[in-house]
Amino acid sequence: MASWKYGRGGGQLSKEAICTRILERHRATIDVRKDHVAIANLERIIQATLKLSSKTGFQAMSMRELGKEAGISMGGLYVYVANKTVLLSMILEEVVETMIDAMKAAPEEIAADPRAHLRWLIETHIRLSNEMVHWFVFAFLEVKSFPEAERRYAIEAEERTGEILAGVLKRGMDEGIFVRRDADLTASLIKPMLQDWYVKRGKYRKRGTTMDEYIDAVIELIEMPFVPGAAAERTVARDFGGARLSRDG
Repeated sequence: MASWKYGRGGGQLSKEAICTRILERHRATIDVRKDHVAIANLERIIQATLKLSSKTGFQAMSMRELGKEAGISMGGLYVYVANKTVLLSMILEEVVETMIDAMKAAPEEIAADPRAHLRWLIETHIRLSNEMVHWFVFAFLEVKSFPEAERRYAIEAEERTGEILAGVLKRGMDEGIFVRRDADLTASLIKPMLQDWYVKRGKYRKRGTTMDEYIDAVIELIEMPFVPGAAAERTVARDFGGARLSRDG
């Protein structure tokens, strides 16, 4: 997985790192000897794809328009992507696998505590989608027009992330940390809150809501009815001027 620093104050996932992953997955079809050349061209192709898609939609974009926007000849373009479906798969796969890898990478000391783990998953999802915002918006908005195989893959990806969340919720219930509820349903209700940060980013920018504030708000909304005593914790914290939620418990 490309380097990503989790948690508050984390680092950035570079475009180069993302495109390196794509190259590694598609070496069998990308016949370019020099990795640095291939990675740079993949960056240009995908950046152009995301830009054109945001303007006219992926389905309306032609390969010729893509080559022109990326500054790559048609012959050069086809070295990397045989057609739009291959390009779509590259982008979708990277969004899905990067997020799944990230959500499975909780440090042992955090994973040992269901409450800390749930907070970590929420924060990790929001921060990573913020770093890859154009990728995530593309996948979210274009999914209805995906070919059947790609649409099914996107749906299965949603189920995989939901299973990770539900697994932590169930473990917390079994240990008496969380109030016993329908974990699968709760996980499905959490997902839209995580997606809202990148789907409606302009709304939060207009309101002046920072990413840290959004993360804290989502955690609070989830924990208040779900964690015994969570509401009282927050009342005490605010009475003592503690606006920030603790990441330790």
